[in-house]
Amino acid sequence: MTNGNHKLTFSKMHGCGNDFIMLDGFNQHLPANLSDLAIRLCDRHFGIGADGIITLTPAEGYDFRMTLYQPDGSQAEMCGNGARCAALFAARLSITQAGELRMLTPAGLIRPTLLSADDEKNCGTVQVDMGLPHLKPQEIPCTLPGDQLLDCPVEVLGQQFNFSAVSMGNPHAVIFIDTAPQDFPVATYGPLLEKHPIFPAKANIEFAHVQDKHNIRMRVWERGAGETLACGTGACATAVAAILTGRAESPVNLHLDGGTLQICWQPQQSVFMTGPAAFSFNGEVLL
Repeated sequence: MTNGNHKLTFSKMHGCGNDFIMLDGFNQHLPANLSDLAIRLCDRHFGIGADGIITLTPAEGYDFRMTLYQPDGSQAEMCGNGARCAALFAARLSITQAGELRMLTPAGLIRPTLLSADDEKNCGTVQVDMGLPHLKPQEIPCTLPGDQLLDCPVEVLGQQFNFSAVSMGNPHAVIFIDTAPQDFPVATYGPLLEKHPIFPAKANIEFAHVQDKHNIRMRVWERGAGETLACGTGACATAVAAILTGRAESPVNLHLDGGTLQICWQPQQSVFMTGPAAFSFNGEVLL
């Protein structure tokens, strides 16, 4: 892609269509400028194309450290679909033989478990203990007052929405809509809500339609990435918000553009996310 002598190997993976460039930091030297590299390689016209770069590197006391660099070069605290891909990637690399992994992220300890793997089809099913959801405004973060922010009004372009704020290690604003998400102008309202002044660290925005107590159709506008086919932490945040507001009951199937994730959660307990991860191809780039 550029002239150079350093060869970097990668695997392209996805979880429900949320796709990542996976970099093995155990068996090769990773460049220092990963933010710049993410901007270049994630470009879908002039790069490999992805929703982010994920690195797996050693971390004392853990099986590995997972770091996600988004297409704009920023780092995300956590990524649910990325966590499932990281678990399958780690198994392929034989980084660990543990059943339940201890994965360090900027959001803290995350525990994925590889439930099944099909080497012939290059895919697997992973359940992730995502930890406790955070609901206090300062934990999102959001500048509005209150102990929890459920169905709170926010306005953009003269349109009022009601959002529920949940942090899964990264900030989410869940908006329940009456219309089918596929007909909703996500690209119009998503970026404005993402950068709304009440979210000092920006926010991921979920537009969700409750089909019944156990099924929700959702589209997501991700902070730093734009609309993606799926968002694991967004699915978790949406399920939590739906359960807290009485719209849904656990388990909840979140139907996204790229596939379905099952979310199990009871108040005061960890959120458990189960879904697929798959390899697309392997490759090399010259730096």
